Amino acid sequence: MPEALQLPIVDLSSPDSLSIANSIRQACIEHGFFYLVNHGVEEELLKKVFEQSSKFFSLPIEEKMKLSVKNYRGYTALYAQKLDSSSNAKGDTNEGFYVGPLADHLNQWPLEEDLPSWRSTMETYHKKVLSAGTKLISLIALALKLDEDFFEKRGALNEPYAFIRLLHYPGDLESSGEEIYGASAHSDFGMMTLLVTDGVPGLQVCREKSKQPQVWEDVPSMISDGRLFMAFIVNIGDMMERWTNCLFRSTLHRVLPPGQERYSVAFFMNPNKDIIVECLESCCSESSPPRFPPIRLLDYLEERLSLAYRL
Repeated sequence: MPEALQLPIVDLSSPDSLSIANSIRQACIEHGFFYLVNHGVEEELLKKVFEQSSKFFSLPIEEKMKLSVKNYRGYTALYAQKLDSSSNAKGDTNEGFYVGPLADHLNQWPLEEDLPSWRSTMETYHKKVLSAGTKLISLIALALKLDEDFFEKRGALNEPYAFIRLLHYPGDLESSGEEIYGASAHSDFGMMTLLVTDGVPGLQVCREKSKQPQVWEDVPSMISDGRLFMAFIVNIGDMMERWTNCLFRSTLHRVLPPGQERYSVAFFMNPNKDIIVECLESCCSESSPPRFPPIRLLDYLEERLSLAYRL
């Protein structure tokens, strides 16, 4: 049995920004994952998001398919993605729903008469987590020995390209003899991800993605006083790894089939889609030159997404 990983805890309410930044730096170098607490997203809102998510995924498949994904907004059915291209599985055993930036008017929404308060709940959640993510990016700048407003001055926080992804992992899938993953092994594509789960286990990480055999460790949800403690599980994505010249690691992770129904909500925090991502000055030197060429964020994300989805 894999051991449970003891992740660092970052407290966003601490008044000592430099201390938080140092904690983030250590976590991103050593793990690529950490827990984020006191993030400003109320537990009541998180519960509403899970309730509304469950209501949508409980709809008949023909109703969900009316909102089938377009422009990476909307519903993705079971097996629509295969994050590990080397896997023998026909696809990952989850269904999802994407909500993109609120200002671009490309989002698809269930009808209000079918799911009252669904849209308003997701819009409120998007705004709240975006606020927490923006604050976290300022602390990441400090963690990288940059000015706190470094990313803001570069235009990275001008219309962030941020997405919610609601996820549902059915617990009653029949085994066909092939390998099955709720989400096959992958590292996230963007800057960073803020994830909250319903407490059902399944998430695992592999901290040394280039080593064989791979060693997988369980990532438990934080539990406090016998109840689910709504901490975000934050992980660094490939885009941040590029930006930092591999100083901050994008860690390989997967979701095993939990054997019971499981819900989670991922928030993919990305900067402005037109930002050029190139090695930060604080992350390169003569002995450690840039490993990646500059690239526009949207071009990189679309290339990665096209490989992962059968859309």
